[in-house]
Amino acid sequence: MKEPLNALRQLVLTAAEDKQAIDLVTLDLRGRSDLTDFFVICSGNSRSQVQAIADSIQEKTYGTEFKVSAVEGYQSGNWVILDLGDIFVHIFHKDARTHYDLERLWGDVTVKETVES
Repeated sequence: MKEPLNALRQLVLTAAEDKQAIDLVTLDLRGRSDLTDFFVICSGNSRSQVQAIADSIQEKTYGTEFKVSAVEGYQSGNWVILDLGDIFVHIFHKDARTHYDLERLWGDVTVKETVES
């Protein structure tokens, strides 16, 4: 189970990087959440970039064993959440990310990977 989870996490990170996501962070929630194992959090500079990041992740998972089971917030482009089961992807407009500050709320969990853009 560990290998598919790592493959999914890498696929999400690559898809987000392909659309120049900024401040990409992975929070390890294993043992802390019954809903998911990881949060991948990233930002975009505009509504269209946030949507493009979400589209990229969905396109990269299409036709694989990984399925996006739910998408929330896509129309507004302010905070999009993709539910991939073991990974929830939070794609924020940069201003919304500052406001909600998920990293602070989950400040005591391990940061698995950080990519600076």
